[in-house]
Parts: sequence; structure tokens; C-alpha cells
Amino acid sequence: MKKEKGFTLIELLIVILIVGALAAVAIPVYTGYSQRARRADAKTALEQLRASQEVFRAENGRYANNAKDGDALTLLNNNWGGPPSTVGLYNITMISTDTTFTGTATATGSQATDGNLTIDQNGGKSPPDKWAK
Repeated sequence: MKKEKGFTLIELLIVILIVGALAAVAIPVYTGYSQRARRADAKTALEQLRASQEVFRAENGRYANNAKDGDALTLLNNNWGGPPSTVGLYNITMISTDTTFTGTATATGSQATDGNLTIDQNGGKSPPDKWAK
């Protein structure tokens, strides 16, 4: 009698079970890495905002603000090395006066569960746990 070559149904089911178990572990890990990478982009943008505000202040004696400069975020982006208003899945906004500012990265889309990040003129960052990672 000739022996047939191939896989049995049991062998195929075992392979499918193993692949499913690996996927169940790998997908959440990958999602966490992706979320942290996008958060790092937002943190970089907020640091860039702070640096551009300090350069603007060194030149003008005050922080850029919408009351005196129109769209201050666009002004900083175009002329002072500031970040764009959207970075990945975060919208960058700023509230400022001549002497203070607060930059906020608002999470959107699949990043929304990660929460928002802020930075101020003194380098204060919140929430601290998101900045530490």
C-alpha cells in the first residue's frame, strides 16, 4: 500500500492554535510600542514649541501670543523652528501671554486613550508619568 504525504487535520489545528496564541500576545505588545512611539513624537513637538518660544522671547522680550501676533503657533512654526499644529495623532495647541505659555498635545484617534500632554514656560510637564516613559 502506498503511503500518502501531507498533513492531518489534527496537525493543522495545532498549528492554527499556536499561531493564534502568538498573535494574542504579539498584537497588544505591538500596540503599546506604537502608542509610546506616537507619544514620543508629541513630546518632541512640545519641547520644540518651548524652545521656539524661548528663542522668540530672547529676540522680542516676550512670548509669542495670539493677541499680538495673530496665529502664534503658525508664526513660531514658520519663523522660529516651532512644531506644526498636527504631529501624528496629536493636535498641538498653545495658550500664551507675554509672560506665560502652555502648550498642549491633544491625543486623537486611536491615541485618544493615551491622554493629553502639556508643557509650560517653566518646563513643567504633565502628566509626569507620561513624560517619564
